[in-house]
Amino acid sequence: MLTVAYCRVSTEEQAEDGFSIEGQADKLSAYATLRDLGTVTLLTDPGLSGKDMKRPGLQQLLAAVESGFMSHVLVWRLDRLSRNLSDLILLADTFGSHGVALHSVSENLDLSSAAGRMFYNILGTFAQYFREQLSENVRMGNDRAIKEGKHINRPKTGYDLIDGELVPNGDAIRVQEIFRLRAQGLSYAAIEERTGIRYSTVMSILQSRVYLGEIPHNGSWFPGRHEAVVTEEEWRVANRGFVPGRRRSGDPLSGKVRCGLCDRRMAVAQNGQGSVSFKCRHRGTGCALPARSNQGLARAALLGFELLSHDERLQAAVRRQLNGGRRAHPQGAPRGRRQDAATTMTALSDRRRKVLDLYVAGKISADGFLEEEERICASIEAARAQASEEHKESRSKTDLEQRFEDVLDTIQELDLPSVWAEADDAERRVLIEELLEWVTVFPDHLEVTVAGTPPLNVLFGEVGLKESENVSVGGGT
Repeated sequence: MLTVAYCRVSTEEQAEDGFSIEGQADKLSAYATLRDLGTVTLLTDPGLSGKDMKRPGLQQLLAAVESGFMSHVLVWRLDRLSRNLSDLILLADTFGSHGVALHSVSENLDLSSAAGRMFYNILGTFAQYFREQLSENVRMGNDRAIKEGKHINRPKTGYDLIDGELVPNGDAIRVQEIFRLRAQGLSYAAIEERTGIRYSTVMSILQSRVYLGEIPHNGSWFPGRHEAVVTEEEWRVANRGFVPGRRRSGDPLSGKVRCGLCDRRMAVAQNGQGSVSFKCRHRGTGCALPARSNQGLARAALLGFELLSHDERLQAAVRRQLNGGRRAHPQGAPRGRRQDAATTMTALSDRRRKVLDLYVAGKISADGFLEEEERICASIEAARAQASEEHKESRSKTDLEQRFEDVLDTIQELDLPSVWAEADDAERRVLIEELLEWVTVFPDHLEVTVAGTPPLNVLFGEVGLKESENVSVGGGT
C-alpha cells in the first residue's frame, strides 16, 4: 500500500523559509520514517493557490486514493491540501470512505476521533478565513490604488508602467496619430495600413479613456494621475458616430433616424433624381410607415434645437426630469431608501467575525457556523452588487445632466439655422453627432431627441412634410 506525501506552495510562499516544496518533502519523509510508514511517493503542486481543487498534483492524489492502493496521505499542514473549508471536509470524507489515513504533521492531527474531526474543521475554517481575508485585502488595496489615481493593470500602448503609474513612451505619438486619422474618417483597416498597428489594437486604443488620463475599475472610469495623450475633444471627434459593425451613408442624419413602429434605424434611399429620403428597412415586409424626406427631417432636428434653446419652461422641465422629478425629503434622505451599501458591508463583516469567535469558543456547532457563514457571504455579495449599482446610477445621472447643460450652451451660442445653411455635409454631421440623439418617425408626427433630453414632439406641417390623416399630436413636450 502506498504512502503519499502531498506538497503545495503558492507563488507568494515560495520565498519563505520552510515553505518550499523541498522543505516540506524533507519533513514528511522524516515523519514517515519515524512512524514506519514505508517508502514515500511525492506529489507536488508548486506555485499554485489552495483556493480550489483544480490542481494537477491533487487530482493525481485523489485518483490514487480512489484506486484503493493507498493507505496514508501526509501533508505538512492542512492548508497545503486546501484553504476552502468545504473542500477540506470533502477530502476528509473521501479519504475516510477509502480507508486512507490523513496525517497533518505540524498540527499532529488524528481524524479517527470526534475531537480530531472537530479540530480538523476548525483549522479548515481558519484556512478559508485567511484566504478570504487576503482576497478582501487585495480588493481594498486595488480600490485604494484606484482612488489615488494609480493604474493596476498592464499598461496600454503608448505608456510604460513605472512604480504603479503610467508614463507616456515613444508610442504615444503613434497613438495620437491614430486618433487624428480616425477623426478624419479613416477606417480601422486604413489606419492599420498607415501606422502599422494591428486592427484590433487600433480599435482598443480608440475606445479606451486611458488616453484621457483616466483609469478603469469594475466597468467604470476614474481620474488617474498619469498624463493624457489626447484631449477630450480629440477623443470625442475620433469616436463620433461610432456604431460597431455598421457603415453609414454620407447624409448628416444617417444613423440618427429610426422608425417609431419598428424601433429600428431607417435606411437612406435615393430615387435616382437627386431626392433623398429615409425609409424603414421593413417597409413592404410588415411595416407601412411611409418614407420621409431627409430635408424635412433635418428641419425637424433644427426645430428641436430652437425650441430647447428659447423655451425656459421647457429647459426647467428637462432639468426636473433628469433630476428624477423628486423633491428632497424634509428630514433628509427619501423615505424607503435602502441602507448605504458600505455601512451594510461593515456590519456584515463585524457579524462574520463574531460568528467565527462563537464557533472557536465552542458556543455554536460546525453546521450552525457553516449555515451562518453562507448566509453572511451571500449578504456581503448582495451589498457589493448594490454598491456597484449605486455608483453606476449616480455617475450616469451626473453625466446626463452635464451633457444636457453642454448641449444647451452650444445651441444657445450658435445661430444654428445660419450655420446649417452655410455648412457642408461633413460639418453638418459634426453638429448632428454633437447635439442630436434621434429623430423618430411615427405615422402622425415626429419625435426629436436632443442629446441629454426627453423627446420633443414635432408635427409634419411644422417642418414642411406632408400631413398624415388624424394628426392629433403636436407641440413641445
